[in-house]
Amino acid sequence: MGSKWRKAKLALTCLFVPRAAAEGAPPYSAAAAVFSDDALLSAGAMSNDFRMPTTPIPSSSGLRLPLYGSKSSKKICSICLNTMKPGQGHAIFTAECSHSFHFHCVASNVTHGSKICPVCRAKWKEIPFQKPSHGREGTHTVPGAQWLPPPRASANNRRHSTSFFHPSEPLFFNDDEHLDHQPELTEKSSFCKDVYDNDRSIGAIEVKTYPEMSAVSRSASHKNFTILIHLKALTSRRQKRGANEPNSRAPVDLVTVLDVSGSMAGTKLALLKRAMGFVIQHLGPYDRLSVIAFSSTARRLFPLRRMTDTGKQAALQAVNGLTSNGGTNIADGLRKAAKVVTDRKWKNPVGSIILLSDGQDTYTVSSPVGSRSQFDYQPLLPFSNHENGGTGSKIPVHAFGFGGDHDSKLMHSVSENSGGTFSFIEAESAIQDAFAQCIGGLLSVVVQELEVGVECVHPRLQLGSVKAGSYKTRVMPCARRGFIDVGDLYAEEERDFLVTVDIPVVDEGSSDETSLLKVTCVYKDPITKESVTFEEADELKIPRPDIVRDLVVPVEVDRQRNRLLAAEAIVEARTAAERGDLSGAVSVLGRCHKAMSETVSMRAGDRLCIALGAELREMQERMANRQVYESSGRAYVLSGLSSHSWQRATARGDSTYSTSLVQSYQTPSMVDMVTQSQTTFFGNSSPQPSVRPARSFNMRHQPR
Repeated sequence: MGSKWRKAKLALTCLFVPRAAAEGAPPYSAAAAVFSDDALLSAGAMSNDFRMPTTPIPSSSGLRLPLYGSKSSKKICSICLNTMKPGQGHAIFTAECSHSFHFHCVASNVTHGSKICPVCRAKWKEIPFQKPSHGREGTHTVPGAQWLPPPRASANNRRHSTSFFHPSEPLFFNDDEHLDHQPELTEKSSFCKDVYDNDRSIGAIEVKTYPEMSAVSRSASHKNFTILIHLKALTSRRQKRGANEPNSRAPVDLVTVLDVSGSMAGTKLALLKRAMGFVIQHLGPYDRLSVIAFSSTARRLFPLRRMTDTGKQAALQAVNGLTSNGGTNIADGLRKAAKVVTDRKWKNPVGSIILLSDGQDTYTVSSPVGSRSQFDYQPLLPFSNHENGGTGSKIPVHAFGFGGDHDSKLMHSVSENSGGTFSFIEAESAIQDAFAQCIGGLLSVVVQELEVGVECVHPRLQLGSVKAGSYKTRVMPCARRGFIDVGDLYAEEERDFLVTVDIPVVDEGSSDETSLLKVTCVYKDPITKESVTFEEADELKIPRPDIVRDLVVPVEVDRQRNRLLAAEAIVEARTAAERGDLSGAVSVLGRCHKAMSETVSMRAGDRLCIALGAELREMQERMANRQVYESSGRAYVLSGLSSHSWQRATARGDSTYSTSLVQSYQTPSMVDMVTQSQTTFFGNSSPQPSVRPARSFNMRHQPR
């Protein structure tokens, strides 16, 4: 029995990592990790309610004990996870519960309001004394402790605050690995001129426009006439050659911010290590990765490093050494990730941050009298300056709420403000699939800094509204021109925007057609760095007959109207639910579903509309009572809002395929990456019969 317990413990704490190259082992390969059913059986014996993951947990075969074992736990500070040895210039504090920590680590915890032992969760009656410093404003001095920065930076320097540094970390994170000169690109962006109707291939972008009606009578005016602008990023010839070939895609700088607090112990940490192993395996030699681990404080495990064979091996070893302990300081993790991004000497074309947490921020968000006082995380979000100076663009933070105890409002706010997505991982075993879907997109960026311009052609036309979800829109004072800042697009990713105009009556002797809109796209090629501008040669026109016969209402426009209608209803329902009016929230969703059922696209059996209806019903179920809403409803709703507002796939519920709606935003590269996650192991490409492979279908272009 003892050996089984030890085997289960190892299976839930370690990920196999090959021996270092210095020991004579071969370089990293996909076969570095092995799995065994014995580990699952041993782990399952520990608890009757242990849930089987979609893919096995790493086995104990060939595993090493973590760096900080139980025998040496008294020599390790559970807050910063650094050694505690006398004579190193750090005071040691022993709490009444007998656990010891660095004095300055405990002082930092107390400063942020924590009076609970990070190890045993005992509430302390006696806390370490902090003597205020008279030399530096906002700092604290304790015997034998180092200088600490203020708990919260001022409004002027908060963005550049570096929080708590560990002795092994440099003051500036400009030690990122050098980017070798890549072969010159001989292939420039191609332009497809063979178009039909209102289709335009703009470099790597395909544009289509759809009026809400096929014709408008000459003698009639039409208020708020809706026009759909549909964009699709095309897969370049470079990418079709292969994702890992030189110059086939834009390389990525990826910073992962991982929660390793005490609540991540056991299965969660083991699954996180396995998911990170999958991410590391699928990064290429030109991609760079840095890992930030946070609990009570944050620490950088290693700088941005290229994922060559040697880099992958080092990254796996660092991830394998993670142990769970302490509280949850999300702000410190974000602050350190932002510093990695802003301090780097060299930059890959694509930059992104992945944030995962399973708990509440116990340091930056406090509840002294039961009401939560939310901290402003926006100044902590990183910026990446444009090459030509001036304004900066945000690096997206893709946030993943793990389990039912995370702060979904905080995580959604962080992702929304940065231009990233928020995913809700309800089932622990779905974490790898969620990561796979995310990097499947990041590793296929074909368009950057995309700006869509819309201009009215007819002299009496003006823009009424531009509906683009969370994307920033601008309408000029003359109301004849508008712009949508779309940003980056993945290969085969689609965007749909609705604009409205007022169509006037046609004067006698005028043309039988009315010119409506002209679309312009400006974007940057992520590999060549060239700016591509294209202006439509032909504008969108609509026939103006005396009498309209055989009027056609395009399903494409009606479908997107329903999507926006559902998104607006979800926002309204969420507002009601946060006020405590769950019955009102359910009613809002019910009315929306009824209105959708009477539309042309729903009656035609459009799959996107059917999926929207299924999503609304599931949200109603997750708002059945306050307990259900708090445990999963809020996170499910916010992940759905994130997906609709950015028109980008997110994981929600118990998997990345909880509803078919998720598939409407998935790209082929996302589907392929999730399929690999669900059907392959490290070093074993044979499909597993118990796993349902990923499927995808295009809901936007269906035969009517």
